[in-house]
Amino acid sequence: MLGWALTFLIIALIAGVLGFGVVAGTAATIAKVLFVVFLVLFVIGLLMGRRGPVA
Repeated sequence: MLGWALTFLIIALIAGVLGFGVVAGTAATIAKVLFVVFLVLFVIGLLMGRRGPVA
């Protein structure tokens, strides 16, 4: 998921440099959403993955 966020960020940067404002804005928004989803899933995975030994 982080890879997709970085891909959309690069697309947004390239589109912004070339002057495609709408495409750049859309790609940047998608990148932000994917990054937030990645962070939430990462934190949940960290918290759920740390379990003590079964007695």
